[in-house]
Amino acid sequence: MAKQGLDTWVVRCSCAAIQIKFILCIDNDILFPEVASLLSAGQKVTLTPTGNSMEPFIHGGADSVTLAAADKLQVGDILLVRLQSGQYVLHRLIRFSGDQLTLRGDGNIVGEEYCRTADVIGRVVEIRSAKGRRKPLTRARLWQWLYPMRRWLLKANRKIRRILNKQ
Repeated sequence: MAKQGLDTWVVRCSCAAIQIKFILCIDNDILFPEVASLLSAGQKVTLTPTGNSMEPFIHGGADSVTLAAADKLQVGDILLVRLQSGQYVLHRLIRFSGDQLTLRGDGNIVGEEYCRTADVIGRVVEIRSAKGRRKPLTRARLWQWLYPMRRWLLKANRKIRRILNKQ
């Protein structure tokens, strides 16, 4: 599933029985209540997010994430939440106090989002690369500690990725 603008995600579906793949755009207000329902029923949901707000740990449009219910939250968890503005984001929990959560995208240099635990739809339990390799689900403590230097680290990461993609 990939984010398209602020209000839709692209769902990439495949059915092994008939070997058909297709892409379907679904409005967030229709899709995410269904995702929440599946997660609360104990199911897992796999999405392909877009954007670069979670670089370098999640590459938008390429990596996929598997979500499960967020029963217990820890600093460092990657959460899918609905903000008070109605926008859905997949960002890392950087701190919480009681019911109040503070989130920030790993690829964001500035800006934090604030929400309540009731706004959490799910927690990332697995990340897979575009090639299907499982990526380590890290709490990114070092990355959080390097926050003041993030601008330069992200710039270097983007340049390296461009060079490698040209080869």
